[in-house]
Amino acid sequence: MARDKDIVLEVKNLYKLYGVNRNAAMELLKKGAGRSEVLKQTGVTAAVNNVSFEVERGKIFVLIGLSGSGKSTVVRCINMLQNPTAGSILFEGQDVRKLKKKELLDFRRHKVSMVFQNYGLMSHRDVLGNVAYGLEVRGVPREEREARAHEIIDMVGLSGWEKKNPSELSGGMRQRVGIARALANDPDVLLMDEPFSALDPLVRRDMQFELLTIQRKMNKTILFITHDIDEAFKLGDRIGIMRDGQLIQVGTAEEMTSNPADEYVRDFIDSADRSRVFCAKNVMETPSSLIRVSDGATKALSAMRRSGVSSSYVIDEKMVLVGILTLEDAMKAKAENTPIAQYIIQDIERVAPDALLADIMPQAARTRFPLAVVDSEGHLEGIISKAAVLSSLT
Repeated sequence: MARDKDIVLEVKNLYKLYGVNRNAAMELLKKGAGRSEVLKQTGVTAAVNNVSFEVERGKIFVLIGLSGSGKSTVVRCINMLQNPTAGSILFEGQDVRKLKKKELLDFRRHKVSMVFQNYGLMSHRDVLGNVAYGLEVRGVPREEREARAHEIIDMVGLSGWEKKNPSELSGGMRQRVGIARALANDPDVLLMDEPFSALDPLVRRDMQFELLTIQRKMNKTILFITHDIDEAFKLGDRIGIMRDGQLIQVGTAEEMTSNPADEYVRDFIDSADRSRVFCAKNVMETPSSLIRVSDGATKALSAMRRSGVSSSYVIDEKMVLVGILTLEDAMKAKAENTPIAQYIIQDIERVAPDALLADIMPQAARTRFPLAVVDSEGHLEGIISKAAVLSSLT
C-alpha cells in the first residue's frame, strides 16, 4: 500500500547503550525494564531505548526532553557521530548504518548539515569563510562558493558582516552564521541540536522567528532538539517528547494538549505559555454565516436568521474578505431596496493564520466582532471570537 506522506527520515527501533554487558541489557530493555533497573543489574546505560519516529519532507520535527533524556544522542546517531547499538536510520529509504566510509562522508557533506549550540565557528576565518567552508571542502570553485555564501548571508540578515571575525559578533549573530553555514551546502535535512539555548530570551525569540522565515523560503526538512516546550510548540509541525531514553509521545501541539500520554507529558505541557505557542489557525472557527457581496438583502437576512446570528461576513467571488454586514444594516438595505455593498463595514480587525495568540489578544479585546483570519491575499480562512481566545489559554 502506497504512503501518503513523503518521509525523508525514518528512525526505527533505535537503541544506544553504553557499557560492557550490552546484550544482557538489551534483553532486559526488550522485556520492559527501565533505564535505572538496567543500569543497576548490568552496569549499562540505556541512552536511547527503542525510539522510532518519522520526519516528513519540508517539516520541522522537534525532539524535546530534559537533560539526559537521550534527545541529543538520537541526533548524533542519525549522522553517525555515534554508532547506534541497534535499530535502523532510513534516509529516503536507505539505511545510514549500512553506508560505507566514502558513502557516509558524502551523506554528511551533501545530505545533512548540523547546527550546534556552541556555534562551532572557526576563529581564524571570517564570516564569509565560515559560511563557505562546507562548499570549499566539497571542492566548489572559490567564485561559486563565495557567491553562494553571500546569498545565504543575506538571507540570514548578516549582509555587511562578511569580513568580520566571529569574535566581533554577538551570540545571535554567531548562530546566524552557523545556520548560514549549514544552509550553504543546500542539505536535504538540517539537524539542530539546541541551537538557541545559550541565547538570551529576546535574541532567542528573534532566532526562532528567523528560522521559521527561512523555513518558509527554503522548505527545508529540520530535526530540532530542545528542552523548552514553548520553543518546541512554536517551531514544531510535530513534536516528540523523550524521557529516560524513551520516546513517550509524538504528535502536534494541539494533539498533545488535548490528549497527553501521561502525567509527565501533561506536566511538560502545563509549563508552556500557550499564548506564545498557539496561533490564530489553531483556534479559529468556520463562520456560521457567510454571504457574497453580490447577494441581495433578502438572501443575506435569510442566511443570518438560519444561523441565528446578528451579523455575517461578506466575501467576493474569489473568497476575499470584503467586510461584515450587520442584521440591522441588512434590514435597512432591504427596506430601501439598495445593494448590501453600501452597508458593509470594511474596517474590521484582520489577523494572519500564524499570528500568535499573545499578539492578537489586544485586537480581540477592542473589536466588537470576531477577528477575521485571512491569508496573505485576503482570503477568509476563519474567525476567532473573544471566548475562543480565552478558552484556548486555559
